[in-house]
Amino acid sequence: MRIGGLQKTTLLDFPGKISAAVFTQGCNFLCPYCHNPELVLYGRQPLALSGVVAFLAKRRDVLRGVVISGGEPTLQDGLFGFCATLKSLGLAVKLDTNGSRPEVLRQLLQAELLDYVAMDVKANPKHYPAILCPQDLGENIARSMALLEESQAPHEFRVPCVAPFIDADSFAAILSHISHAPLFLQAVRLGHVLQADFFPSQGHALGKETMESLCMAAQRKGLTCHIR
Repeated sequence: MRIGGLQKTTLLDFPGKISAAVFTQGCNFLCPYCHNPELVLYGRQPLALSGVVAFLAKRRDVLRGVVISGGEPTLQDGLFGFCATLKSLGLAVKLDTNGSRPEVLRQLLQAELLDYVAMDVKANPKHYPAILCPQDLGENIARSMALLEESQAPHEFRVPCVAPFIDADSFAAILSHISHAPLFLQAVRLGHVLQADFFPSQGHALGKETMESLCMAAQRKGLTCHIR
């Protein structure tokens, strides 16, 4: 496990649980609007896994869960063992993922190591543009969405609302893969991002009215949808 950061306490990232957040290092996506650019590449010295586990063990009387985010956690060879360690400490585990590695997600779900999953859906699930995903992993996104929809694990889908990746057509394609999970439309913060020249030359954050229109489209389908 290459751990690039540790947030000792968060009240917002794991629904209903006081948690810590562990941020893994490295990502197979290059989303230009990513607000954790220092975690995308293997630039900084990782934290010692033993120290992170020792901290979480010490705090398990206060913490109720751990959020594993990134980067992309499913790239980590030690993810399965790390989740098992957290569960042995009595801590619930939430995984934040881009959904690019469905087989890893399947293994974690089958082993009942995940108590909650939040998956980002950044474009039409079957047609991710190369600027987001240098490899052709679009079909993997659709497979991960199907895995979550079929599983018993609580989960949510999150849509970063950035043009040109999200519009009415791509959002309709996203909705076609969701039958019941809650959906969150996420406003994107400008400023400290992976590609500073992306805004406004190539893309832009969707405005409030556009996001509200997308939210209503999801609600008309009977889905729970909120704007963050």
